[in-house]
Amino acid sequence: MSASYADGGVIYHAGMFKLTEPRFVGYFNHQPETGMGYWITTAYLSDGRIFKQVLVEAGYVTRVRGQLGVPFDEADVDRFVVSHDRWKDH
Repeated sequence: MSASYADGGVIYHAGMFKLTEPRFVGYFNHQPETGMGYWITTAYLSDGRIFKQVLVEAGYVTRVRGQLGVPFDEADVDRFVVSHDRWKDH
């Protein structure tokens, strides 16, 4: 589940969230997995922000590379695109 907090006028969402919108659930159900039960994706947000290397595991958005938490929630997402990029921890 996620919790929101404000820092200098920016709202961050910590933790993970379950994908519930049918368009996202259906999209991932028809995409080949990057690995067993997970996808590496790019998230395109409605406000124009783009987050590469978003980890979706078993229907949950769990991590965003380079972020302490997940800095968006499902309502912010315009679309996901599965990229299968290698996870880069740097």
